[in-house]
Amino acid sequence: MITYPDIDPVVLSLGPLQVHWYGLMYLTGFVGAWFYGVQRTKIYTNWSRKQVEDVIFYGAMGVIIGGRLGYTLFYNFPAFLDNPISLFYIHQGGMSYHGGMLGVFTGLYLFGRKNGMSFFQVSDFIAPWVPIGLGAGRLGNFINMELPGRPVETMIPWAFDYGDHIARHPSSLYQFFTEGVLFFLIMWWYSRKPRPLMAVSAVYMFCYGCFRFFTEFFRTPDAHLGFIALDWMTMGQVLSLPMIMFGVIVFYIAQKRNV
Repeated sequence: MITYPDIDPVVLSLGPLQVHWYGLMYLTGFVGAWFYGVQRTKIYTNWSRKQVEDVIFYGAMGVIIGGRLGYTLFYNFPAFLDNPISLFYIHQGGMSYHGGMLGVFTGLYLFGRKNGMSFFQVSDFIAPWVPIGLGAGRLGNFINMELPGRPVETMIPWAFDYGDHIARHPSSLYQFFTEGVLFFLIMWWYSRKPRPLMAVSAVYMFCYGCFRFFTEFFRTPDAHLGFIALDWMTMGQVLSLPMIMFGVIVFYIAQKRNV
């Protein structure tokens, strides 16, 4: 099996200022989203470069605030009660995708209201960018040695030793390839052509929910939560089920309205 590499979580230190890999991955995701968003304005000419920059700002605030609040409420509430200031320890990792998603939804609604757009007009436009940030975030998880996988049942050549001498699935890398690379390719392909309003957003919700539900089978459940339903479902799977159902329903409505 592969020994987990000893990676310093700090990329660069300049006196009291430290640049962490985790923060750098978030920056990479936002820059990548900005670049792709600007490219899409060549097709969606009703969007300006300034609007792309603004919606990324709204989305970034939603990711950071919602992601941290979601992690605290869904995964780490007892620790928050013991030490409320831990809410701001973002450099240590601990971000909830589902909380970040709700934060982004709020940001998109506020942006749309300010710019005279409906929620789905905004979400359809930005949905194909999001896997760039997801993939970068999962690399940050790997570098921070977060999300260790479950022990492998049959030895595989890419199993990792995270320091406990147990061969484990590299679940954060699985999520990088599914939620990042594969998800981006699907969204890029589907959004190349004009689609009915809400359809791109629906495909996003359905695909992410499915990918997350699947990869959770290889990820060690949070020690303080364990399996929270049916003795095998994790918190991530429980939170992904509504996304899958919502994606199917919204896609049906989008196609029905387009007939």
